[in-house]
Amino acid sequence: ESALFPSTGGDGAEDGKSQDGSETLPYIDESPTMSPQLCAPQGPDGEAVSPTPPEGLLPGGEIEKGLEMKKLVLSGFLASEEIYINQLEALLLPMRPLKATATTSQPVLTIQQVETIFYKIQDIFEIHKEFYDALLPNIQQWDEKVTVGHLFQKLASQLGVYKAFVDNYKVALETAEKCSQANSQFQKISEVSSSSKDDQRVEKLLALLYKPIDRVTRSTLVLHDLLKHTPKDHPDFPLLQDALRISQNFLSSINEEIDPRRTAVTTPKGEARQLVKDGFLVEVSESSRKVRHVFLFTDLLLCAKMKKTAVGRHQQYECKWYIPLADLTFQTLDDSDSCHSIQVLPEHEIEEMKIKISVLKSEIQKEKKAPKGQSRVERLRKKMNEQESWLLLHSPTIPFRIHNKHGKSYLFLLSSDYERSEWRESIQKLQKKDLQACVLSSVELQVLTSSCFKLRTVHNIPVTSNKDDEETPGLYGFLHVIVHSAKGFKESANLYCTLEVDSYGYFVSKAKTRVFRDTTEPQWNEEFEIELEGSQYLRILCYENCYDKSMLNKDDNEIVDKIMGKGQVQLDPQTVQSKNWHMDVIEMNGIKVEFSMKFTSRDLSLKRTPSKKQSGVFGVKINVVTKRERSKVPYIVRQCIEEVEKRGIDEVGIYRISGVATDIQALKTAFDTNTKDILMMLSDMDINAIAGTLKLYFRELPEPLLTDRLYPAFMEVGALSPVAKENCMMHLLRSLPDPNLMTFLTLLEHLKRVAEKEPINKMSLHNLATVFGPTLLRPSESESTKGQHITSASDIWSHDVMAQVQVLLYYLQHPPITFAELKRNTLYFSTDV
Repeated sequence: ESALFPSTGGDGAEDGKSQDGSETLPYIDESPTMSPQLCAPQGPDGEAVSPTPPEGLLPGGEIEKGLEMKKLVLSGFLASEEIYINQLEALLLPMRPLKATATTSQPVLTIQQVETIFYKIQDIFEIHKEFYDALLPNIQQWDEKVTVGHLFQKLASQLGVYKAFVDNYKVALETAEKCSQANSQFQKISEVSSSSKDDQRVEKLLALLYKPIDRVTRSTLVLHDLLKHTPKDHPDFPLLQDALRISQNFLSSINEEIDPRRTAVTTPKGEARQLVKDGFLVEVSESSRKVRHVFLFTDLLLCAKMKKTAVGRHQQYECKWYIPLADLTFQTLDDSDSCHSIQVLPEHEIEEMKIKISVLKSEIQKEKKAPKGQSRVERLRKKMNEQESWLLLHSPTIPFRIHNKHGKSYLFLLSSDYERSEWRESIQKLQKKDLQACVLSSVELQVLTSSCFKLRTVHNIPVTSNKDDEETPGLYGFLHVIVHSAKGFKESANLYCTLEVDSYGYFVSKAKTRVFRDTTEPQWNEEFEIELEGSQYLRILCYENCYDKSMLNKDDNEIVDKIMGKGQVQLDPQTVQSKNWHMDVIEMNGIKVEFSMKFTSRDLSLKRTPSKKQSGVFGVKINVVTKRERSKVPYIVRQCIEEVEKRGIDEVGIYRISGVATDIQALKTAFDTNTKDILMMLSDMDINAIAGTLKLYFRELPEPLLTDRLYPAFMEVGALSPVAKENCMMHLLRSLPDPNLMTFLTLLEHLKRVAEKEPINKMSLHNLATVFGPTLLRPSESESTKGQHITSASDIWSHDVMAQVQVLLYYLQHPPITFAELKRNTLYFSTDV
């Protein structure tokens, strides 16, 4: 979580000192699940309501034990809630006289200052008072029928008030401190305890201002505890889960770093140096890629690597380099400065590694169930860790260059523009302050580097093997997202959004809306279908389309358009796996983007459902369509190919980037009803929608283009020797029915022409085989049920999918020698049909 919401573990901060002895903001004295016997709520007669201790439970009464534990957790939380409400009341105490004097001829503070310092405190107090009053009778009359989930869900739904409080928090502190220095009357009125000395009174007020920030983390921990002791079939369970999801999303959306316990050493100006951000980045150093742990402090950026230490010794970081923020720049000072060349691996190597990792995941799952599989599981985990680390090292391609004013440059590679903008924004925000260049002595550098181990917020590189088995494996299937609209822009601009999802530990850009021109309220209303591979998050980035790109950095893979805002939501299986659309809003830098999403699991999305009406072309057998049209290749295939070759062959990611689903549906309807305006529609439509329509046509065929009958043979041919394989592949091709063969050959020729433009469109033969292989070969529902069912979500990159890709790749790399002969014998379609 953000440093704003510190962990509540026993880290020595309860006494107001951090481990290194620096002052910290005060903590609430009680733990969120403190024993209710120590601080029990009072009953109606003034006596403490003491819950039955767990020792008194009947043996084997697991449900009763769970209920009792749940009551213990709730009682402890209620007690701490009472203390919290009293603290909020103490905070409101000085607000009333200050407000009263604000309208007199001799105000202590202006009404604006009062409202800034005590911003949203009254609202937070009322929310918690209402929650406390509703929860208390439930615990006093506790039994198995009591439900409290709705109360926590309501509390979580009001976190927007906390967001407003947090956004204002820094200004509130600054205003309170300024007012206390300039106004002795404010010092007296702001006293919380009559025994306080004047100079301690404001400190107590500031300490109380921190309580709401601390509270959300503690409430989230309590939700974790409650879920542990709530049976899954209890009506509270989904409500508590929803409250936890909202709370966690809220915590992860807070990026302000104001927790002073992250102090390491002091800066040259005598201020406390704090850690603002850290994370694992791939650095290109001496033409090779290295994983580094990068730490951003208030006045410098430090790049470190983990030292190799002997077994049993504490792990330590070694500093590779650091740049004072006063000397750091993003622009190269000299245009002739030689930039590092970025070596990008062919995408098929990346895809093949994903397949290997998926196969390993499946093996690990099987071994876990085996009686003596544990030792093998450890070996497989180690191998998977190596492969995932390789993937993490080689998949990023987006450059993040930083330069030292003294001429030294450094290059990191990131997988997402989201991360790059986060790092850039964090650094630029710190650079707005009056920074001084610093040179650390070797001792200071050693102290700072050793503090990194204690201060870091990211502990492990983000690979599956570093996660607990209990953690969610993510979603496999298709996420449908509609990007509706956005509000909050101050000036008209040309605006668009991109969508990213995480896969194998890193984020990938999956879709892009059209540019909505010259507006402050874009209305995209565009739907996308995004394939998920164990994804847990969806990110939305909003960009302003920049015209004059000559003025901007033109690095390889550089995204030069300006990010206006960005946000992230967790893909909670409970929410998105319902059949209904789930609407949500992402708030980003004052901009609100409205979107909806729903999820289709992989096994549902792969079903081929034949069309009931035979008049259209989608879901209709290919021989029926060609016979009706009196053609060798369906009209829809020819027209889509022609349009892509006319204006989409240079498009980056053609066939890989999702088209807008509503556009694809419009084209599908037009082809199905044989609309006269189809050619006009094609020429006006976004090229990714046309590419998507062609893919959809092949996906919805009642049986795959390469037929169910030949599928087993195609799957087995990969194991043959090269000579036998060549003969077999040619024989299988000649075994296809005429319409299937002609359509396949037409598509092959087209895909080869697309791949010839790989330097421009970034689509290699392997990329195209990955997109089309499963679509052209995957068996229909009746056939696939004969085989083995998908045993787990992570089997999606199974041997079958790998084989489907390899079959198409073979034909793309070894085009049939009979191409010319087929054309001469007029088997190939003619343009006048």
